[in-house]
Amino acid sequence: MNKLYTIGELLIDFTPTEQNASIATVKQFTKNAGGAPANVAAACAKLGQQAAILTQVGQDAFGDFLIDTLKQAGVDTNYILQTIEGETSLAFVSLTSDGGRDFVFYRRHAADLLYNKEQLPANLFTAKDILHFCSVNLVESPMKHAHVALIEQAHQAGSLVSFDPNVRLPLWNDERACRQTILEFLPKAHIVKLSEEELLFITAIEDEETAVHSLFQGKVQVLIITRGAEGASLYTKNLHVIVPADEVHAIDTTGAGDAFIGAMLAILLSKQITAANLIDFCKQQAVPLLTFANHYAGASTEKHGAIASYLSEQEIPFRDNMLF
Repeated sequence: MNKLYTIGELLIDFTPTEQNASIATVKQFTKNAGGAPANVAAACAKLGQQAAILTQVGQDAFGDFLIDTLKQAGVDTNYILQTIEGETSLAFVSLTSDGGRDFVFYRRHAADLLYNKEQLPANLFTAKDILHFCSVNLVESPMKHAHVALIEQAHQAGSLVSFDPNVRLPLWNDERACRQTILEFLPKAHIVKLSEEELLFITAIEDEETAVHSLFQGKVQVLIITRGAEGASLYTKNLHVIVPADEVHAIDTTGAGDAFIGAMLAILLSKQITAANLIDFCKQQAVPLLTFANHYAGASTEKHGAIASYLSEQEIPFRDNMLF
């Protein structure tokens, strides 16, 4: 069976027990598993597809908790390493009344950033597999070079490659370094997902269509632009489809974007979509593809946390919109 592999950060999200309070004033936090690549793998696994993450956590209680949480979600954890050289990364989150977020990160000695290309398994991919990555772990580190090597391995196997920059500027020394790194890695992906804000940040172009088409470089075939409560768009060079989102009572948007791309990738895996037929599939199925991803992401915002909020295949109430 074909498989999703993700690479990058696996961390603890400390989410507040109250809304509309700053991190400085929140009185209590709840421990949740997080990290965008881990969230995407978990969403995909909960939807009945095979998924794994390549990363490293500390040999500590937080690392043990994360591995156990992903196992319970159905993710293959055999590629998660533990080390005494660094600690498991932590992120503290505050929530506004509409579910928006602010972050403070603790990762000066992050175990995930110490993961290096020599630790990568060889011959991991087939042409029917998918690799997904984000930008948080593309700061200058051994992990950045592990990304480069794994992406090249996926390309050599003919696998689909997906990139969600998931910009977190507090983790970068300056905005320019973040932007330049994203632009360096973006052409390596067949599928790119961006929020409206990220699209503007990366391109500095106000008009969406002009900005999107400036990014069709290298291997890029499909660009997804998400707008939260306003829905999402799918672009190819010759296609633009817009699908509105559901009306939901959002209490926590943590991991919603990861739920969205995880749901999309789960469908692509189930249909054995490759780089050779990706555009044709999107031409025929863009509307149901975006509709299901919107449904899945929207449902995740009605509960606290990321992975804990993701519905399993059996729990989905909107099965008529599934492409499985």
